[in-house]
Amino acid sequence: MSTTEAVAPDEESTDRWDPVREMPPSAKLVAKVLDYNDTLTQSQLAEETLLPPRTVRYALSRLEDADVVDSRFSFTDARKRLYTLAI
Repeated sequence: MSTTEAVAPDEESTDRWDPVREMPPSAKLVAKVLDYNDTLTQSQLAEETLLPPRTVRYALSRLEDADVVDSRFSFTDARKRLYTLAI
């Protein structure tokens, strides 16, 4: 029985990333960067990933469509959105 208990946490961790597995590499990279950082803006994500802003926008839209990323308006600057990983 202890072997099934040891396998269960691994299955949970793989299930966590299942919605991201079939996405483009840029979306996977953005998701991983958000996993390491709590909350980032789109420009911060572009800086961290070294991806062009347009590619980051596309990756974020794909991640939002799959409910992998949550976004909200920044209280300090309403023009910016803050992104967090939802999985």
